[in-house]
Amino acid sequence: MPALSTLTTPDGTTLAYADEKPPDSTVPDAADTADTAEAAPPPPVLLLHGLAGHLGEWDDLTARLLADGHRVVRHDARGHGASTRAPADMTRAAAVRDTVSLMDALALPRAILLGQSLGGLTALLTAAAHPSRVAALILVEAGPQGRDPELPAQIGAWLDSWPTPFTSFGQASAFLGHEAWARGLDWREDGTGHVRVDRDTMVAAVAELATEDYWDQWSRVTCPTLVVRGERGMMSASEHTEMRTRRPSGTSLAVLPDAGHDVHLDHPAALHETVTAFLASGRGSDDCRL
Repeated sequence: MPALSTLTTPDGTTLAYADEKPPDSTVPDAADTADTAEAAPPPPVLLLHGLAGHLGEWDDLTARLLADGHRVVRHDARGHGASTRAPADMTRAAAVRDTVSLMDALALPRAILLGQSLGGLTALLTAAAHPSRVAALILVEAGPQGRDPELPAQIGAWLDSWPTPFTSFGQASAFLGHEAWARGLDWREDGTGHVRVDRDTMVAAVAELATEDYWDQWSRVTCPTLVVRGERGMMSASEHTEMRTRRPSGTSLAVLPDAGHDVHLDHPAALHETVTAFLASGRGSDDCRL
């Protein structure tokens, strides 16, 4: 687990975050690199996890990105992990404000936003609302589809099905599908694992997706974008292709074989390879190259 710091947002929500820098490197001030573009480090990467997740899900990818020379920032989204457990505002707009607040507090230059599932939607909305802050956008099993009236009830039922407290790490890993999910639980001295999210807060986080879609915001994204779908994931092939149909310039698509919704956990090496190839290509419009 990386060392965590905290940030208090304007609405009083505490965000726990990790700010990690490549080995044997320093992060230069903007003034130091203004006239030395060739020597400038690669853009920082901001990682955003999905619903009921935590920043520890990104451990594997973080290590790979650090080795590539990127500064990597990740945080527990509001309502998750070590951040405020039940904030009053769980809208996507609040999540976007959190992202920008964190970037401001750390004085991040234009960053690569990489988000999975609900975190990917937050990344998309941030790129649409704050284009000058985003160098590139990478969406993993995330898109603008929305308008799923059954989603809040499905999320509530899913959380209700968790056999908590879990009696062992092995039981939790088997039920949740990955050790990374089990590491996100609150493990007590008696060996039991307890959830670190509030059920109703999680339902509130997806409430607007029951009635809203985000295609208009998608059309306003200007930076190079990679959309990654797991072959066995929850993102539909039709939404995946529609994203490029509606925004053909600057949109790249990838499908990772034998990956489910948690692409970053199922095949982190393949995801990293896909991401680095996209970043190296500099795909996109001339005014938004990496």
